[in-house]
Order: sequence, then C-alpha cells, then structure tokens
Amino acid sequence: MRVQCVMCNIVEDIDDYSPLAKKLRNRPIHTYMCDKCHNRIEKRTNERKATGNFKTYEEKKDEDEWLI
Repeated sequence: MRVQCVMCNIVEDIDDYSPLAKKLRNRPIHTYMCDKCHNRIEKRTNERKATGNFKTYEEKKDEDEWLI
C-alpha cells in the first residue's frame, strides 16, 4: 500500500496486511506520518516538556457521588 506523509509529503510503501494499513483503509480520519517526522516531533515535544512550560490540557472530570 502506498502512503504519503502528512508533514513532508514523502510517498512510502507499507505492507498491505499490516495493522497500520488496515487502520488507514477503514478509518479515513487517520493520517500517516513517516518515522522521520514522528521522531522529530517526539524529540521536540520532549524538549518542551523538560523546560517546564509545556502544559497538557486534559478534560477535568467531576466525580458524581451517585455514580459510585
């Protein structure tokens, strides 16, 4: 299966029967990112986390006493 990276537009071939290929075929909202771009983003994200200025915005969940 031929796939194109969303960041650098490099076209690569992946195995037709791999879990990634199945995910891309069955769910068009999912996009492919090559290993080079994925590693670059992961490295820069980890650098930002190390500075202490990186914030993750997670949904606050209120615990309801009736749903215990």
